[in-house]
Amino acid sequence: MSQTEAGWGAGPSADYEALAAGFRPVFARIRATAIARDLAHTLPHDEIGWLREAGFTTLRLAREEGGHGASLPELFNLLIELSQADPNVTNALRAHFGFTEDMLCSSSPEWRARWTARIGDRQTVGSGVSETGEAKVGQFDTVLRPHGGQWLLNGRKFYTTGSLFADWIHVSAQDEAGASLVAAVPVRAPGVEIVDDWDGFGQSLTASGTAIFTDVLIGPELIKPDPERFPYAMGFFQLVHLATLAGIGRSAAIDVSRLVAERKRVYSHGNGSRAGDDPQIQQVVGRVRGAAYAAGAIVLKAAEALQRTYDVHRNGEAADHAAGIADIEVNQAVSVVTNLVLDATTTLFDALGASAVKSGLGLDRHWRNARTIASHNPRIYRDRAVGDFAVNGTAAPRQYRVGSA
Repeated sequence: MSQTEAGWGAGPSADYEALAAGFRPVFARIRATAIARDLAHTLPHDEIGWLREAGFTTLRLAREEGGHGASLPELFNLLIELSQADPNVTNALRAHFGFTEDMLCSSSPEWRARWTARIGDRQTVGSGVSETGEAKVGQFDTVLRPHGGQWLLNGRKFYTTGSLFADWIHVSAQDEAGASLVAAVPVRAPGVEIVDDWDGFGQSLTASGTAIFTDVLIGPELIKPDPERFPYAMGFFQLVHLATLAGIGRSAAIDVSRLVAERKRVYSHGNGSRAGDDPQIQQVVGRVRGAAYAAGAIVLKAAEALQRTYDVHRNGEAADHAAGIADIEVNQAVSVVTNLVLDATTTLFDALGASAVKSGLGLDRHWRNARTIASHNPRIYRDRAVGDFAVNGTAAPRQYRVGSA
């Protein structure tokens, strides 16, 4: 069934349905076992492998480079659909798509060519940026030191989302003088250890735990020539979270609709001989679905702003202004989308009976996953940045870092 026929609105392009059709059987396969994986804490190695085989990880590459030539709105709409199947998988691929975007915008032809070939060969990249140590804001305890014409990497990262499933880890570090460096580290290099110690109550299958680097030897060709990120990086990474939330909303809406339709027991003080005919229950289902629809529409609108920034940058023009406006658009969406989905994933229980809280139905995972994603990059600061822009014309912060004050 097309997205339009399902009532979620038309896709972001005339070609979207043809693009999505190739991946929907994989999405359906992933969704079919999502509850069982969540209950058993089974990491989605196989599921990510299916997406690789289908070419999902090459979406943004040109067709002649082994990709699909997808636009950013097309990418984000597909991420909504994937998140409807399992938001853990989307989050596990977030760093890979960000690395791909960074590569596409790189000023180094050699770096672009090298990584276009690897991504086209369906290699994937995980995250190694955040730390939980004593490093100050904007600094890293992870260090790269010159070593006989190569580099030696030592350090420890947390929130290494997706790295356990990937071929490479995108690592942010600094040299001995404190200058920023970025490296692509092979997951299977000697001295690399990835530990699945993420114990969050949501997004529990993303392997967002610890990566340890002990005297890892890195060739100079794996050091990114320019450590700066692509112009719309902040908006991009946050919008992946919002697309994930929109997909969670859709999944919750589909689940509650199905369970109400199947429900045979009614309350004596209800309004119909079956739950599906009770107008108050229909109203709850409608609210949940409306929230999911609105969240998806907002995500696609913000994705258009990112696409405009990408187009400006690719045309060789300065993209700072376009990126600043895109950041504002994404920031404006954060609290709205978050509130819509958190409310929907709580309200859905009002359409069902006490049996809906049984763990086997997996309805609690929607709220747990949404609440966990909403806790990344606190939304209170996004609201403040939007207010400062609206009142004073102040640009939104271009970098978000965490560390000791």
